[in-house]
Amino acid sequence: MTRGRPGWNPESLRKAREALGLTQEDVGQELREISERNRWNLAANFQTLSAHETGRTYPGPHYRRAYCLLYKATEPQLGFRNPLPMEEAPMPEEPRPARPSVSSDEEAVNQALTMITAGVPEASATDFRGQVVDAWQRSRGLGLKEHPTTLTMVGGYAGSGKSELARFLGALTAWPILDKDSLTRPMVEQLLTALGGDPYDRHSELYAEKVKPAEYRCLMEAAWDNLDCGISVILDAPFVAQFSDVNWMRRLFNKCRSKRVIPQVVWVQCDTESMFEYVQFRDAPRDAWKLQNWDTYVSGMDMQMRPVAPHYLVDNRHGAAVALADRARDTLMGGGRW
Repeated sequence: MTRGRPGWNPESLRKAREALGLTQEDVGQELREISERNRWNLAANFQTLSAHETGRTYPGPHYRRAYCLLYKATEPQLGFRNPLPMEEAPMPEEPRPARPSVSSDEEAVNQALTMITAGVPEASATDFRGQVVDAWQRSRGLGLKEHPTTLTMVGGYAGSGKSELARFLGALTAWPILDKDSLTRPMVEQLLTALGGDPYDRHSELYAEKVKPAEYRCLMEAAWDNLDCGISVILDAPFVAQFSDVNWMRRLFNKCRSKRVIPQVVWVQCDTESMFEYVQFRDAPRDAWKLQNWDTYVSGMDMQMRPVAPHYLVDNRHGAAVALADRARDTLMGGGRW
């Protein structure tokens, strides 16, 4: 029944529903409302929910995230997987209270930001979290008008959850998000075609030598255009080579210092199984080679890789950090009736 998924216990999902006195019809309605708030696409019909609770079908990423929001629980507590060392133990047999206390918006935001930890002693996670909270307060018409200009760079391997984190930070701070793929994909595909390559190629020497440098130059130029106007920005890109390059990072920090911009480097850590699931789930043409040659692709990863400059670390193994962001976002949007 577990089909190679350690820790999967479908019965836990049924127990969580029954502890709240909900029918599967009730759960379906709640999941559809959560789906609408988060712009997901969940049918949440009786057949699907029954398959989840009986173990015939393992819930996909968005279903798991929606269940966690509905039941205010983690994936291990709902029996989707084994817990990570920093997570709570699985849900006890006794049902939890049907209506736990609801946190305030600020408490929800602060709790979500605990995902950001210092990657090195020189990086103060408290300072960075404070900048995010200050920007969130300003976006609500509160807080000081004067504020530092910040360059936040969110990096990580494909499928690590970096885009989810960037969008969460962007929604909190109202800082614009510059996503490398969104900015450059049309240009990249046309350039690769003009060079006689595959428009969806992201692994060959042609792409690495002729195209990829232009992608990152476009991204950084767009960032500086905003920063020069005093507008903080969030960059969303893998940044694997860049964060590993001492000279590149030194030039970046020196330029930030000269322009009185605060650089914030964030690395999103994940596990290869979760990355595969997310890459497969988004089903983008540019990921075709990765999925067809996953073992080869993974062999080129350095799972211990960390930026060579002061940075912050977000541990998103098994989607743990994304789940925190989901909870805060849903609270801010008025969710969580149960």
